[in-house]
Amino acid sequence: MQSHEIDYKIVGNDIQLVEIELDPGETVIAEAGAMLYMEDGISFDSKMGDGSNPRAGFFDKVLSAGSRLLTGESLFITHFTNQGWGKKHVAFSAPYPGTIIPINLPDHRGSLIVQKDAFLCAALGTKISMRFNKKIGAGFFGGEGFILQTLQGDGKVFIHAGGTIIERQLNNEVIRVDTGCVVGFEESIDFDIQQAGGLRSMVFGGEGLFLATLRGTGKVWLQSMPIRKLVAQLSTFGPNSRKEASGGLLNNIFE
Repeated sequence: MQSHEIDYKIVGNDIQLVEIELDPGETVIAEAGAMLYMEDGISFDSKMGDGSNPRAGFFDKVLSAGSRLLTGESLFITHFTNQGWGKKHVAFSAPYPGTIIPINLPDHRGSLIVQKDAFLCAALGTKISMRFNKKIGAGFFGGEGFILQTLQGDGKVFIHAGGTIIERQLNNEVIRVDTGCVVGFEESIDFDIQQAGGLRSMVFGGEGLFLATLRGTGKVWLQSMPIRKLVAQLSTFGPNSRKEASGGLLNNIFE
């Protein structure tokens, strides 16, 4: 199925949203809960499937939805269609602060691999499928890098990243990255998760037990602040944090 041609604009700096302009009859698909606002004349429907294959049977749709559910994604994908007479707009926001990246799939041989929570929205006709990394390292790690998404088609897709986005072109090179900082990469890139250095580095280095290894020729996208790092940092200021506990003890002493 040929993807719908959609126009868009990115709004904001640190906490961005993407506003999609739809001609009459055009449709954009998005993760459930990503919609920020939509104009009158746009209808939406939650479906078990991305709509890339109109001939897909009920069993195929259930299988696709089931794989999303098993990997922690929403069971449904929301379809937004302009049912009005003129151009209409619908906007989507990322679930946490960061950057929205517009990508034209034909510029990347029609396929892109992204982390399971990176997809935000795309033109109707884009195929979204789950991809399980068969590498031993990724399987052992069991989390980031083990479950990925493949985005395929001939239209635009929008993915989001935490913090600042870094786009790198590898030319038969290798780059090692914190596992949570990989947003996506082209099909030509070999991706694995491997042990990070020796025992001392793993325990005391502060870089985690594993690193993602990206190898080959192609583009990769990295993020400076993955959500797990943001949550970990914020948790140090929570009511049960050591900082607040010690501060409360001192306050009690001097009161």
